[in-house]
Amino acid sequence: MKRIVFVATLLALGMSVTAAESPIAARQALMKKNGDAAKLGTQFMKGEAPYDLAKAKAIFATYADAASKMPALFPPDSKTGEKTEALPIIWEKMDDFKAKFEKFGADSKAAEAKVTDEASFKELFPTVQKNCGACHQTYRVKKQS
Repeated sequence: MKRIVFVATLLALGMSVTAAESPIAARQALMKKNGDAAKLGTQFMKGEAPYDLAKAKAIFATYADAASKMPALFPPDSKTGEKTEALPIIWEKMDDFKAKFEKFGADSKAAEAKVTDEASFKELFPTVQKNCGACHQTYRVKKQS
């Protein structure tokens, strides 16, 4: 009975009852959220989706959240497995890697605070997006075309 109450309490609090998620799975989930946010932002930029200020701010909030969590998701034992696209250079240049996430987080928070309309979004979004490319160029396995 106590176990059922404990599980129900965890579920009510939105916590997982399963074993802790692996760092690779956790970072892949955060990157998927970032990718979904980037897709919506790109649709706003191209006029393929109607601009929405709340959703625009949520894009930057998603990025800031991921940036705050990602550095901790690269422990030494997560270099391989689970189809990771992380390159070994991450662990050789961890200070630079973490600095890139700090910049991404700071830029994302600043953009979230500054975006007020479609014009400001179109000005801010590409600048924040450059952070993604800067990190992926150095630290992620290149996608095969």
